[in-house]
Amino acid sequence: MTPIDSLRQQTLSDLYHAHHSWLVSLLRRKLGRDGDAAADLAQDTFLRLMRIDLAPVLEAPRSYLTVVADNLVVSRHRRARLERAYLEALAAQPDQYAPSVEARCILLETLEALCTMVEAFEPRTRRIFLLAQLEGLNYPEIAERMGLHLSTVKRDMSKAYLQCYRIAYGI
Repeated sequence: MTPIDSLRQQTLSDLYHAHHSWLVSLLRRKLGRDGDAAADLAQDTFLRLMRIDLAPVLEAPRSYLTVVADNLVVSRHRRARLERAYLEALAAQPDQYAPSVEARCILLETLEALCTMVEAFEPRTRRIFLLAQLEGLNYPEIAERMGLHLSTVKRDMSKAYLQCYRIAYGI
């Protein structure tokens, strides 16, 4: 382990010990006193810190941790909504068409990954992408509906596809 890696590990450890219990308490209040979910999300928050530059975190640790944790709470609620919608759609299907438990889990994980990916887009790019993918509109139709130039729609779709590619292949 290099001295920089060792310093980074110590910094993360210090952040964890200084702010973990505070973050769990904050998340408990946001999640209606659900202690297990709060502890899980606090842990996930610190795991996210392992993949980023710590300089902004060190400037205002609680503010930064709050933003990351809030994003994780939103993701948790989004996943719960997706799961409920999927289970409702599944309940409406005849039993012979019901997928296996394994297929359900894979589908839910895929839906969550797609939602996370699309939520990372800028708002205009997200709307353009969803109009194309979910409503089947072509680029001129999207440009007309949104009052944009065709070149803007093409550029935003290119950005969206590039971001999808980067996420899919870890680039």
